[in-house]
This record gives sequence, structure tokens and C-alpha cells, in this order.
Amino acid sequence: MPRKSKVSPKSEPNTYGGPRLETPGAPLRVGIVGAGGIANQHYRGYQAAGAEVVAFADPYAPTRKRREQEWGIPGYASVDDLLEHVAVEAISVCSPNAFHAEATLKAAQAGKHILCEKPLSMSLEQCQAMIQAAQRAGVVLQTGHHLRSNLLVERARDLIRSGAIGRVTFIRLRQAHDWGGNKTVAPSFGLKANSGGGTMLDNGCHMFDLARFFGGEVANVFARIATLGFPIEVEDVSLASLEFASGALGSVENAWTATGWEEGFWVYGTEGALECTNRLGKRVLRHAYRRSLGTTWDKLDETLYSFADEGGHSREIVHFIRSIREGAPVVCTGEDGMEAVRLVLTAYESAQQGRPLAVRR
Repeated sequence: MPRKSKVSPKSEPNTYGGPRLETPGAPLRVGIVGAGGIANQHYRGYQAAGAEVVAFADPYAPTRKRREQEWGIPGYASVDDLLEHVAVEAISVCSPNAFHAEATLKAAQAGKHILCEKPLSMSLEQCQAMIQAAQRAGVVLQTGHHLRSNLLVERARDLIRSGAIGRVTFIRLRQAHDWGGNKTVAPSFGLKANSGGGTMLDNGCHMFDLARFFGGEVANVFARIATLGFPIEVEDVSLASLEFASGALGSVENAWTATGWEEGFWVYGTEGALECTNRLGKRVLRHAYRRSLGTTWDKLDETLYSFADEGGHSREIVHFIRSIREGAPVVCTGEDGMEAVRLVLTAYESAQQGRPLAVRR
């Protein structure tokens, strides 16, 4: 007997726009800590949301001078100087990984809301201290796993939760590019003292976060890492096999040795599958399913969803501001950030020991 489909018939791509990128009330006054490449994404995101970036801090004088000219706002040599001299309501922490905890703790102590770039920190102890400091101060702490704020990712999770693909059996996540070890970023990304790790931490923490976002808690991890493409101190390729608490399996694949950029996810269920890859086009989600039983060689039914290119960083900043102004739920909490770090650290330990490990909580 034909199986009833839980989804709409095959159609032309359904196009989705995001929520308005403005936020109500007086403009939020923001300071940015760290003025490297990711800081510019935050700066533009705040502008799009109607917030006001009023100052920034970076210890490197040439970077401060360049950003002062580009952004037209004062730069300070430290987060202490910024907090002392400028009235801000919130801080975006965009410094190298090793300095996330220090900036977050100081901002919380000063009563500022915090959007901290991923990874939240380099140890679970630091993550916990950051979470507790924000709780004591009564301020918002949001982890910058911006992929959660991507409309396409939100739609995928909605389809999973609705049962559109049945019970999830396998989740595959990949993010790879070719710039992580190049000369421009090697001093920050390639030095373990600054970064804490290579592609497993830099890219993998996003993928581990999406693994939880789609599939729930991860119970076991088995990982391998290697440094094959660049003369750096950290790994430039990594692979992790996952076992979820639900019994589903998964994989996280990351590399700094790709040619160009490749990113995507595949979620398989008992009644369908989801696919998003920049080979299809970055803003398209493919939902494949069958209206009736048949062999694996039959042509699949599918629904395509296309999305306006608003950018995950802009949307995560809108979520951040609404959490501050309206008390809206934090899209990626400090606890979520800590769990992604926990999975990365478990993966490193697994790679070092050469065996699968249970995730300790």
C-alpha cells in the first residue's frame, strides 16, 4: 500500500525571507573586542540591525589604525580601556580564542551583555566561569554559533522536529576551505597558544553544534586528526564519527586543505532526507522523499526551499539584540557553546588515544 507523504507535493523552490533586520527601541550601543576578520562581520551585522558600534579594542596598533579609518570610531588597546572610557551596553568578543574568557569575564563584571564568538573558550572550566559570571551579573551571554541563525538551518530543524523525514538515522556535516593555514591567518589560527586547535576546533565546533541542534545529545565520539597541508602547530584535517544518545550515527568532516570552500549537511531519516551543500547553491535546502514504496533506483520526489541571502551573522545579532531588549530566548546559550567545546575536546582526546570515547557530562 502506498505510504502517505508528510510533506507537500513536489514544487518549484519555495523562497523564504528572514525577519526584519531592524530592532525596536533606542539603538544598542556596542563595543567590539578584537578587530580581525570576523569583527567586520559583527560590525556590519550591528549596522544592519540598527545598533550603534561606538568603539572597539585591539592590542595590535596597525589593526587599530586601519579599523579606525574604516569604521570611523575610536579604537583602544585593551578591553579595560574600552570599558573605562566608553559607555556601551553590550560587547562582541571577536578576539583570538585564547582571550575569549578574559574579555567575557570583564564585560560581565562591568554589567555588559556579551556575544562571544565561537568557540566559547578553550576549556570547560573557563566556559563554566563565563556562564556563571553572566548569570551573576544578570546579562545575556550568547555564543556565536551563527549557523543556528541561518534561515535554512532553522527550516531543516523544523522539518526534522515535525517528523517530515521520520526517525533520524544519520547526520553528516562538513566544512572545509583552503585558507586556515595560509600566511595571513597562520599567526592566529596556526599557533596553538592563540587558537587552541586547528580545523577540528575552528570549523568543527560549528559542526558539533549543528549535530546537537539537529540530532540531540552526542553520546560517543571517535576522531582522527592530522597536519598534512601547512607548516603549522595544529591539525589541518580532521574526521569524527558520532553516536547520538538516540542511537543515530553521524560524522563531522573538516579540512583546511580543500580547494575553495565546501560546506554542507545531510540528514537521513526513515521517511526522507535533507541535503544542503554549496554544490547545490548555498541558499537551497533539498528535501527528498518517496510518495510510495519502490526500489532505491526510482526517481525521488523532492521539495526545494530557497532562502534570501541575509547572512547568519546579521541574524544572530538580531537574535542577540532581541534577547536584550525583549527578553527573547537566546538562540545559542553559553551552555550550548560549552557543549560544543565539550565535544571538540572529547574528539581531541579520542584522536590522541586512538579509540572511541564516551562524552563525559
